[in-house]
Amino acid sequence: MDIQGVAALVTGGGSGLGAATARALAAKGARVTVLDINLEAAEKVAEEIGGIAFKCDVSDEAAGEVLDQAAASHGHARILVNCAGIGPAGKTVGKDGPLPLSEYRRVIEVNLIGSFNMLRLAAARMGGLELAGEERGVIVNTASVAAFEGQIGQVAYASSKGGIVGMTLPAARDLSRSAIRVNTVAPGIFLTPLLMTVSEEYRQSLGAQVPFPSRLGEPREFAALVVHIVENTMINGETIRLDGAIRMGPK
Repeated sequence: MDIQGVAALVTGGGSGLGAATARALAAKGARVTVLDINLEAAEKVAEEIGGIAFKCDVSDEAAGEVLDQAAASHGHARILVNCAGIGPAGKTVGKDGPLPLSEYRRVIEVNLIGSFNMLRLAAARMGGLELAGEERGVIVNTASVAAFEGQIGQVAYASSKGGIVGMTLPAARDLSRSAIRVNTVAPGIFLTPLLMTVSEEYRQSLGAQVPFPSRLGEPREFAALVVHIVENTMINGETIRLDGAIRMGPK
């Protein structure tokens, strides 16, 4: 897909991987709507890139109203990138007993159901658009290497990301008749706002676990892959690891 002039939605676009993706799409000429639960952060990124911003709870069925508000300014989106997510740690059974079901449910609601919610709502709108070349739209979800090698304390997070990987191919098959592609990126250890809160020594130790390059991934590298997926029509139904060949240990 030619990104120039196309409307794009980025969830979780107020920071980290989402913000980098919003910037990269805007640099290629997209009309970007930044969606985030933190409206102030979303507005800051949108102002920087000449886009627009809306507060959005991706797990809310009413999120479709936000998409329509964005479309009023930019037209219906042909690109959706799902970056919104949470990752609290918690063991199946910890020192205080079993993981509270409410905590597990919340991670699933935001990461997995939220991704599917935005996917279904965006795809429904893309399906009514005219073809742009061979396709009507492209959706890129964000999983994690935890989908494959979830560590101790990641039972909820790994479940949610594994679900995203699992829905990628069937969603792509579902939407093939509408000429809408669905792909997923599974990043390894990236330099996100969460990691900026830990010491430089700890960040270096994490980077040293990556075979090559032995460092943390940079958000711009994630964004570059998203841009390539959008531009390369043959990539469909795929989950791509972006991890420097790391395979996570138990902890």
